[in-house]
Amino acid sequence: MEVARELLGKYLVRHTAEGPIIGRIVETEAYVGPEDRASHAWRGLTRRTAIMFGPPGYAYVYVIYGVHHCLNIVTEREGYPAAVLIRAVEPIMPGRECAPTIPNGPGKVCRYLAVDRTFNGADLCGSVLYVEDRGEVIAPDHIASTPRIGVDYAGPWSEKPWRFYLRGNPFVSRPRRSSSSRR
Repeated sequence: MEVARELLGKYLVRHTAEGPIIGRIVETEAYVGPEDRASHAWRGLTRRTAIMFGPPGYAYVYVIYGVHHCLNIVTEREGYPAAVLIRAVEPIMPGRECAPTIPNGPGKVCRYLAVDRTFNGADLCGSVLYVEDRGEVIAPDHIASTPRIGVDYAGPWSEKPWRFYLRGNPFVSRPRRSSSSRR
């Protein structure tokens, strides 16, 4: 849980042949342990989830809806599956005025950073894709916490306030209204 908060304000840097793509992390979600029914790891170790059971600091990248890639950072000791989903980043575009994709959702983050399944298992202390700490300290009152998005199937685990974001940041994703909240 702590890592999900601490990643806010850090930078994801992706080096490409065209130059760096940088995003300041503004929204995350924590998925913690085999008991978390919203986590891919709650049913145990599988070929898909093996990265989550590995050491911290590696990318867990998967595809949702057969289309969108999602980037997670493995956060706990080897053998205990936990990861933080990167839900949104603020684009930092050296030499460009605006980002081609507004990275305000997990699939859009991967599209913006040009991250796909080939990055599954990548060492995020590497040279092609990595997390950079530029020393920014986020005051606790600038961090909001809400239930995670899109995990209604997880029963009481869907209500855990494990989504964290920077208050007032325009790049934070907007949760869709659930069918139970529509009138």
